[in-house]
Amino acid sequence: MRQPYRLVRARPEPEFEISVDGVPVPVVPGQTVGAAMHGAGIRSWRTTRFGGRPRGLFCGIGVCFDCLVTVNGSPSLRACLTEARPGDLVTTGHDAGDGPHGDAPRPGEPFSGGFSSDAPTHGASTPEASTSGASDPDVPGLGADGER
Repeated sequence: MRQPYRLVRARPEPEFEISVDGVPVPVVPGQTVGAAMHGAGIRSWRTTRFGGRPRGLFCGIGVCFDCLVTVNGSPSLRACLTEARPGDLVTTGHDAGDGPHGDAPRPGEPFSGGFSSDAPTHGASTPEASTSGASDPDVPGLGADGER
C-alpha cells in the first residue's frame, strides 16, 4: 500500500511535447492525447460528416468515438484512450473520422458491422452477437438459453 508521505516525495518524469497539426503541445507523462489537447485549450478538433458539427472530448472513456484523431499515421484512434508518447504526430480534422470508427455510414453505404476495440468482448464477436441472447460463460448467472 502506498503511504501518503511517499507520494509527496514522488519525482514525476519530465514533461515532453507532441505535435498537434504542427503545433507543439506539452504532455505530462501518462496523459492521453485527448487530455494533453484539452490541457492546451484545444476543445474541438474534428467535425461530423453530416452537419459539420464540432467534436472533441465528450465521454472521455472511449465509448462515443467523438474524439477521433490520427496519431503517427494510424487513423481513427480515440484521443481519450491513446496515451501520448514523446514526439507523437497528431493530425486532427474530419479525415480522422473516415476510418473504421467514423461517423454513421453515408447514404447508400452498408453498415460494416462490429467495431474493433481493446475492450474484452465476453464471447461476442459482433454487436449483433452481443445482443442475440446467446449464452456467455464469462457472465456469472447467464444460463445456456441466455436467461438469468
